[in-house]
Amino acid sequence: MARLAQTLLLLAGLQACGGGSSNQDGQAPPPAAGQSGLDARPANATCTAWPRPSAGSDIFLSRFTNLSFTMPVALLQPPNDSSRWFVVQQNGLVRQFSGTNPTSASTFIDISGQSSEVGGGEAGLLGMAFHPNYPADNRVFLAYTHGTPIVLRVSSFSSSDGGATLSPASESILLSINKPFDNHNGGNIAFGPDGYLYIGVGDGGGGGDRHGDRGNGQRLTTMLGKMLRIDVNGAAPYAIPPTNPYASNALCPAAGRASGECPEIYAYGFRNPWRWSFDRENGDLWVGDVGQSELEEVDLVTLGGNYGWRCREGDHDFNTPGTPGCSTATLIDPVAQYDHTLGIAVTGGYVYRGSQNTGLLGRYLFGDFGSGRIWAWIAENATRPREPTQLLDTNFAIASFGQGNDGELYAVDYGGTLQRIDFATVVGTNPAPRQLSATGCVSSADPKQPATGLIPYAINAQFWSDGADKDRWIALPDGQRISTGNDGDWSFPNGTVLMKNFRIGTRLIETRLFMRHPDGVWGGFSYEWNAEQTQATLLEGGAVRDLGGGRSWMFPSEGQCLDCHTQAAGRSLGLETAQLNRSLTYPQTNRSANELTTLSHIGVLTPTIADPSTQPALPDPLGTTGTISDRARAYLHTNCSQCHRPGSTAPTNLDFRYTTPLIATNACNAVPQAGDVGLGSNARVIAPGSSANSVLVNRMNRRDSAAMPPLASLTADAAGVSLVSQWIDSLSSCQ
Repeated sequence: MARLAQTLLLLAGLQACGGGSSNQDGQAPPPAAGQSGLDARPANATCTAWPRPSAGSDIFLSRFTNLSFTMPVALLQPPNDSSRWFVVQQNGLVRQFSGTNPTSASTFIDISGQSSEVGGGEAGLLGMAFHPNYPADNRVFLAYTHGTPIVLRVSSFSSSDGGATLSPASESILLSINKPFDNHNGGNIAFGPDGYLYIGVGDGGGGGDRHGDRGNGQRLTTMLGKMLRIDVNGAAPYAIPPTNPYASNALCPAAGRASGECPEIYAYGFRNPWRWSFDRENGDLWVGDVGQSELEEVDLVTLGGNYGWRCREGDHDFNTPGTPGCSTATLIDPVAQYDHTLGIAVTGGYVYRGSQNTGLLGRYLFGDFGSGRIWAWIAENATRPREPTQLLDTNFAIASFGQGNDGELYAVDYGGTLQRIDFATVVGTNPAPRQLSATGCVSSADPKQPATGLIPYAINAQFWSDGADKDRWIALPDGQRISTGNDGDWSFPNGTVLMKNFRIGTRLIETRLFMRHPDGVWGGFSYEWNAEQTQATLLEGGAVRDLGGGRSWMFPSEGQCLDCHTQAAGRSLGLETAQLNRSLTYPQTNRSANELTTLSHIGVLTPTIADPSTQPALPDPLGTTGTISDRARAYLHTNCSQCHRPGSTAPTNLDFRYTTPLIATNACNAVPQAGDVGLGSNARVIAPGSSANSVLVNRMNRRDSAAMPPLASLTADAAGVSLVSQWIDSLSSCQ
């Protein structure tokens, strides 16, 4: 998604909020074979995760069903049937279930053989709409991407078994829109109150809408970058509603045409209208349009309106001088917008029209795919655009919202769950202690020291954290163990706390606690140290502090912690077999030993790892072990792969895991989907033999709106940039 988006950005959290590197470098003499650094597992009676904070807002989420789904992107009900629910999965399947407590779901239709789902990207099955007269008219409409080069299709399907399933063989293709890139597909479809089918289509992909002198958003001879409207009850393949702005023209060919506006256009000037909806009471069309590098926007769309892209991003100039017609065009500002400190890929929602007693009745609720935040547009008559009112900061990748036939709302988590939105007047509570010394994770007498129940650890390939040194520990609930997966990732029990200290020289700056709450949800908490180094205090909402000497430090917000600690990467970053297969000197015994051996010996790993020599070990990116390729790939694994891997919320199909062959990363010699950052037509994500033409290096080496990471870092990693540059310059091919 353009996150969804984020983005949009090549999202990569180069700084983690709770996992990562350490200054515990294990440089003591090598341990004896099989020697453990600890004699026994320390008892931990004080440092366990506290309950999850409740929101001080008018909404809260609860699990709608215990069923889980694969890459869900939409939830809907058919007209006149409130007993059935349908979940659109990006992998080409529509799943259905009945009732409020189902034990299973069945497949309504499987078009995985027809749709082209790019793992981790924006392609695949994207939208679904029942005919308004369903089931009397048994057509169901799907929007999906097909083939290479990619095409966005809108097709109708029908049932041959009374509506129990749809037949893939019944497909009748209505629209087939050619696209130059895999991203910015839009793909949401819905019938309006006028009975016509509306279709949201992105600008064609890439970055900056670099398609012709006007870009596709402003060019009326293409259906890209538009909201379309067609009549599916007319002559095949469809008819044009007579009130469309260019209704008198001939149908617009799939590839666009040199002259003549496309009659399918309802409104234009969009970058990627990912999710949008109609107000069921008054018919207003609300569109969430994903931004480029600075702003996400919500538009209240009217017939024939021009919503600015690529002249403007939100209400800010983007490329007016380089786009003919911008300076004289009538551009409609968003009703709401927010910048990328709050989120990176807007997810359009719904106006609430349900039956719950709430002051949010009649307000537009929407979210962000990257940050998990949910907002409301409160003041319709306020000066536009304005920042919306935040209702909730969640840890979900909100791919979509659903609306039941009764008007109640649901959030669709791309991680696989469905969440019901309930409304209540609550007083927000945060059980996190105000002082670090009261958490039970540090010595109450000297909070600079860990509590006795914590286990120190370090990793092979370090995270970049603006040059800070780090120490880190694991706190497990007594009797609980860490599960080591066959893929090398580790899973932690509820109640776990991971603690990390950040130091600049000898000065403690921050302590982060990243924990798995008793209900299984992860959350991060940041404590800021005072100048006297005697206490650290909880800092909520994030901040940037001046440390003096021209140096600043960024404290992440709670939501930003989860932006980095992605669900796809298992939340607990750095804690994996290949990272901890190394030697560490344990302060408790002053013995140097292999961490895997030690953790197995004291009984916290299941299954145990009897012989670390049989296990993989990441090289130190800035060390001398391994080839330059090994070390550069280890750097990317640590600093980028939590977002760039299958199943993540990043709007690309990049896979920077260490074990992924270079050719399979989808980065080598690949045209960048999120823009060339000024490098021109020769730009590639990784350009073999040319770091100068590699977007990856360029974005690592900057700290503006195009930076990687897009958050939690104020200073580029010069050593990391140098390493990755040397590696790319040494490449002669992608093999």
